[in-house]
Amino acid sequence: MPWILYDKLIEGIPKDVLVTDYCLGANWSYVEAESGLGVSFTCGGGARKRIDGRDFHGLPLRELAALSKSWCFEEATLGIAAMNAWYARKPLVDEFDVVYDEPGELPDGSIRKQDAFEMMRPRIERQKDARVVVVGHFPHVDRIEEYASLTVLERNCRDALDTPDPACEYVMPQADFAFITGVTLENKTAPRLLELAKDAFVTMVGPSVVMAQPLLDAGVDMMAGSIVIDPDLTRHAVKSGGGMSFGTALQMVTIAK
Repeated sequence: MPWILYDKLIEGIPKDVLVTDYCLGANWSYVEAESGLGVSFTCGGGARKRIDGRDFHGLPLRELAALSKSWCFEEATLGIAAMNAWYARKPLVDEFDVVYDEPGELPDGSIRKQDAFEMMRPRIERQKDARVVVVGHFPHVDRIEEYASLTVLERNCRDALDTPDPACEYVMPQADFAFITGVTLENKTAPRLLELAKDAFVTMVGPSVVMAQPLLDAGVDMMAGSIVIDPDLTRHAVKSGGGMSFGTALQMVTIAK
């Protein structure tokens, strides 16, 4: 059942950890709890509910995490951020075979933080005529076309490279490699996408990824998420609409099976 993934993630959060602060931002959101600070991409749309008048301060973190199951995607945004306030912490991610990001050189010679796509590139290149499906139009995703057959699934197509996301039913089962945005946890498409991609090597990407065992059990082969390394900068970046400073507030981490 699709809710099993969410229920396992919620059940893994202790009942006695309380929410101390939160912000539903224009681009990114955060939830701060006694355990730490977690972030997620702000996912708009879904069912119309007013959450402006509700106060989540002092609420058990597990209860706020349960909003991840809401069909109001703003509520679900806070639910996923609440999960990351528990799971996206160094003591927990260090229990896995984790790799912390290092600066990397891209094919064009530029230097930036190594991302999941560049980490997977050698493996994809080794497979002749590899078919890659990416859910979400990530920056620089067009580079994949240099070495593999690429399909980009996007809910709101804005680029000639984009294909409407209902095409997932047709293209995902044929994928050799799949990259799935963590936002799919918020809009509830993740369980079906993981089912469709069961024959592919699946990487879930982005700050909304909840780096926990239930995702690996559900079919994710590599989680490329992040942990907050500068709480003050994270709060400022979220409240100011996100921006260049947000990247330095987080550290990318990858966890593979």
